[in-house]
Amino acid sequence: MSSLPATFVKDFHDEKLCKRMEYRTHGLTGLEVSKVSLGTGTLSDFYGELDVDEAIKTIHKALKSGINYIDTAPYYGQGRSEEVLGMALKDVPREAYYIATKVGRYEKDFGKMFDFSAKKTRASVEKSLKLLGIDYVDIIQIHDIEFAKDLDIVINECLPELEKIVKEGKAKFIGVTGYPLARLKECIERAPDRFHSVLTYTRYSLLDDSLKSYLDFFQQQNLGIVCASGHALGLLTNAGPQAWHPAGEEIKEICRKAANICKEANVELGKLAMHYFMQLDGVSTFLTGMQTRQLLDINLAAYYDGLNKKEQEVLQLLRDTIFTKSLNWEGNELETYWAAMKTKK
Repeated sequence: MSSLPATFVKDFHDEKLCKRMEYRTHGLTGLEVSKVSLGTGTLSDFYGELDVDEAIKTIHKALKSGINYIDTAPYYGQGRSEEVLGMALKDVPREAYYIATKVGRYEKDFGKMFDFSAKKTRASVEKSLKLLGIDYVDIIQIHDIEFAKDLDIVINECLPELEKIVKEGKAKFIGVTGYPLARLKECIERAPDRFHSVLTYTRYSLLDDSLKSYLDFFQQQNLGIVCASGHALGLLTNAGPQAWHPAGEEIKEICRKAANICKEANVELGKLAMHYFMQLDGVSTFLTGMQTRQLLDINLAAYYDGLNKKEQEVLQLLRDTIFTKSLNWEGNELETYWAAMKTKK
């Protein structure tokens, strides 16, 4: 049993569940964040049609169960995620959660997708606060920095604007996010002591363990480390990924084989993936998208209760026969993006 976190609010939280949740210090921010955190890329049309009423109930249940860290972004449904969160957070005490949003990535249209300028950064933060219905965010993150033409605009324009926003009290800390780990490292090295948090997604999962070789570096920088998407954006689930998933056919086929083994055994691959992902040491929080209470329950069960004997056996089988090497889709999205940008010139 852990002690209750600073975010605990009597008569709002389920005290028993909060005591079962583990809370970890998020780098030098000092925030004590729940080991399981709520990702909200799923509160958009990225993962099919959203049932808003169910999404709001899921957010409330997640927070009452002891999850105290929420991550969102303007890009998720072009503000839809922040809007739905704002609806849900109206009924939640502000001191009951920490929330992180992002700047830099905005629309599905390639020509309007990225803008790391100071002007857009400020406008984006103001809009996010309005949609979320709050006065400040705990962490403001620069979203998917690998898509910037070069890191100069990120470090010399976007970051200084965020530092002003922090001074104004509209955000408390600054984070950086991306998929290529080498790019994140380069950005952090070029702006020493100016970032407090780093988020990378699907870099520690049944499919890919490359985050392990960067953990020491991130820890030496005293960063809070957010390890996101153990389900590899839906690849590691029985239902499989959405049509937009950037992985190549080889990876998709491997994950299909794993899902078929799980279906035959009447086991959910997503639960195995969630359990496996959370075993990594040295990370502040494991961020997972959940838009229904059913998904929330599966993920919390993987955390609180672990796997039963049959699930353990299937996981071992997958690790021995299917997930035998580290695989990723680095470069695929960048290639698509820059090819599209060339046609727009």
